[in-house]
Amino acid sequence: MALLPTNLDYTDKDFDALRARLFNAILSVFPEWTDHEASNFGNILVECFAFVGDVLTYYQDNQAGESRLVTATQRANAIALVKLIGFTVPGAQAAHVDVTLSIPAAVAGDVVLAKETIVRTEAVVEPVVFRLDADYTIPAGSTSVAATAVNSDPDEDVFSSDGTPNQEFVLGSTPFLDGSSVITAADGTYTVVDDLLSSTSADKHCTITVDQNDRATIRFGNGTNGKIPLGSITVDYRTGGGDGGQVEAGAVRVIEGSFTDSFGTPVQPAVTNASPSEGGEPRMSLSQVKVQAPASLRVLERAVAREDFEIAAVTVAGVARAFMATSNEDAGVPENTGILYVVPDVGGAPDSTTKDAVAALFARGGAYRSTLTFNVLVQDPEYLDFNITAHVYRAAGYTTVTTGAAIRAALEEWFAITTTNADGEVVANPNVDFGYNYKDQAGDPANEIALSDVFNVVRDTAGVRKIGVSQSDFLINGAHADVTIAARQFPRLGTVTLIDGTTGEYL
Repeated sequence: MALLPTNLDYTDKDFDALRARLFNAILSVFPEWTDHEASNFGNILVECFAFVGDVLTYYQDNQAGESRLVTATQRANAIALVKLIGFTVPGAQAAHVDVTLSIPAAVAGDVVLAKETIVRTEAVVEPVVFRLDADYTIPAGSTSVAATAVNSDPDEDVFSSDGTPNQEFVLGSTPFLDGSSVITAADGTYTVVDDLLSSTSADKHCTITVDQNDRATIRFGNGTNGKIPLGSITVDYRTGGGDGGQVEAGAVRVIEGSFTDSFGTPVQPAVTNASPSEGGEPRMSLSQVKVQAPASLRVLERAVAREDFEIAAVTVAGVARAFMATSNEDAGVPENTGILYVVPDVGGAPDSTTKDAVAALFARGGAYRSTLTFNVLVQDPEYLDFNITAHVYRAAGYTTVTTGAAIRAALEEWFAITTTNADGEVVANPNVDFGYNYKDQAGDPANEIALSDVFNVVRDTAGVRKIGVSQSDFLINGAHADVTIAARQFPRLGTVTLIDGTTGEYL
């Protein structure tokens, strides 16, 4: 008799399922075993085996999931997986702010404010700290100078080379800022490269890898691919960055330290920032890695397919969505021409600077060159406004003001261009998109947005008891029907008219 049945279910992987499967297997051989009390030593052994099987299958499932980018949950595994396709996960970026350094009155000598001088906000607890990125001088007879400060800290680690191949050194401070390192050994300065495959024995090259904890590891060559460093190795680098360095205009008001002019006369400089800080991006999240790593293979150095232009366009700062229309999507577009509609992350029409930046991507010498015979036109998006009228019956305890405000807020959130995901990062709002991207079950263009989707937003708002049952009680653009949307159109919330179904007053 076969020990295992022919209909073995390989999804039986938890304790209870394995225990039941083991007892079935035992009964097929020892049908007289009928004592299933917990105190029976045989039953104890069965449950021990089931427990071990439960643990083993858990780790098998976990390893299977972590071996694929789509299902990976650990940052370390995602970094290793995308490295296989040549994608480097970027870390945080430091914010920088333009400041004005000034003194109350001109003095006889120059006032030098050294690099790394701290300027910060006035907060007593956890102020936002910036450091001057260079030496700045207020000349004699002058009262101010423009400067730039960065939201990062300088660090220095010193290591000693033992002369062996493939030496690795782990930097002590985190989070490491990409591109900030200066590496000097007794035999000169070393250059950071992507890999050592093309390095010769005389090339002073090294690589830097950053792990899931934003800790950097420096690796030197083996004497054949990359020179082996000599003596003491000094690594100057910077840490910090992230969105914590984003400040408003006028927020930087404190400068730390004591200062004198070149003749030793004490002076007390002041600092202010006339404009907000720029930059200050957090490290790429796991969900962003899962999207951008595959996209890096989709568009390398040339835009060919329609989707290539869309993927490239959203890499421009301030662009949230993009849609390329060719003659395939819109018969009105000439052959060998693509109209690239871009939606700013703040809505409305993109400014000329943004459109020029997008167009430059596909020009000769741009990051994503298109074919010479293909003409790319960057244009404002064509919005389709959703004007909503609803007769709403309020729930007990809710006023017309609070209910109306809640409904409008819910609709604005549903129609927002971007949204915040579970990781706290800003991503494209899946509720709204260009008309071309609304598909039915077969993947064909649906060319419509369902009235029920918008209806449910209003119906599910706190304070709404119900919406009137008549078709005229809920209208979008004057009709109780799904809204047809053209391929190049992007939905936008228009006017919202809310009427109390009981009193007839406006909410």
